[in-house]
Amino acid sequence: MSKPQRTLRSISDELNKSSQPSRNGAPERIQQLPGMHLHFRSYGQGPQLIILHGLFGSLDNWHAMSERLSSRFQVFAVDQRNHGQSPHSFEMDYKLMAEDLAEFMQTHHLAEAHILGHSMGGKTAMQFAFLYPGYVRRLVVVDIAPRAYAPRHKQILEAMLSLGLAHFTDRKQIEKALEPQIPELALRRFLIKSVARLPSGGFGWKLNLAGINNNYEKLNAELTWDQVFDKPTLFIRGEKSDYIRESDVALIQRLFRAAEFRTIKGAGHWVHADAPEAFLRKVGEFLKY
Repeated sequence: MSKPQRTLRSISDELNKSSQPSRNGAPERIQQLPGMHLHFRSYGQGPQLIILHGLFGSLDNWHAMSERLSSRFQVFAVDQRNHGQSPHSFEMDYKLMAEDLAEFMQTHHLAEAHILGHSMGGKTAMQFAFLYPGYVRRLVVVDIAPRAYAPRHKQILEAMLSLGLAHFTDRKQIEKALEPQIPELALRRFLIKSVARLPSGGFGWKLNLAGINNNYEKLNAELTWDQVFDKPTLFIRGEKSDYIRESDVALIQRLFRAAEFRTIKGAGHWVHADAPEAFLRKVGEFLKY
């Protein structure tokens, strides 16, 4: 897979200089962004809803929920850079991933959409709301806060990087090889979803593990912004998860003036998978369908 590299650090500044706000706060025009061309899958018809997955995931992890939501929305489930079938890049941080999403909306002529992001995707969604508030109708952030996080995935990354997948003949062998460093079966099976069989034989990671590993500190960093996002925002947390703590509430409320909080009983970090009915209900009530 080709690995386009982009230098997009000043794009949002250029947009602010060259675009005049429309009545809803979005620029009348947005300059053409260099192409990341995120892979996506579309479901249903109705108001647009974009879903962003978490670290090591892909849009496939949201397939069942996307189908459920498609009864009321046109859902765009998106693979973020270095994940799924989207392009690989040596550069990766939340500003770049927000710019990828801006490009996606421009390409697909989406003037405004609800944005829902889980974990890493939630941080992308928050950064997008800071940079492009006019393109967000309502924001749903699932089990992540804008604060910095400890490098809790480092052992997982090291385990994945240590495997030479080209030498394996089936997925069960890969799952077994990961077991010493990743004893949790559900997590191993989640990671195996990002393995693809190579035309030449053996397997390879769909993920750009080197790109993720080299930018891992950036993915754990706090989101900083000197303004606030004042549109309706829902933070959903799992009761058994520690990703959103009570100590995070003040920071969230400072950055997101219209923030609401919902805790889903019995759910861990993968809230939508652990309690899909409760998750769907909370999202539906907030998006008012």
